[in-house]
Amino acid sequence: MGARYYGADSENGDRVDDPSEDALFMMISDLDGADNTFLVIRPDGEDPVWSASVTVLRDQGGYEVVRRDTSRDEHEVTTSASVNDIARDLTVWMAARDVPGRRALP
Repeated sequence: MGARYYGADSENGDRVDDPSEDALFMMISDLDGADNTFLVIRPDGEDPVWSASVTVLRDQGGYEVVRRDTSRDEHEVTTSASVNDIARDLTVWMAARDVPGRRALP
C-alpha cells in the first residue's frame, strides 16, 4: 500500500512506512559503519519538498543528522551520539512538515 505520509529507507533496504519514534530508534540503532551507514526519511512521491537523513560518523562516532525543507528554506546539519535524542527530534520535526493529505502543525 505504501506510506500514508512518509517513509524511512535505510541503505540495507529496510523500509518503514510512516515510522514512529520507536521505529526510527530501531532503524538508527541498526546502522553500522560497514554496509548500513545511513537512512533517509521523506514523503513518497515525485520531488519531495523535505527530507531528513541520519548517517554514521565512522571516525568520530555518533551520527550526522541533515534536515532539509525547501518550502521553508531550511537546511540544518547536526551531530549527536544519542539515538534516543535523534529519533525524538526527527519525530517532532517531521510532525511539522507539509505532507500532501495532512494538515501541517504551525
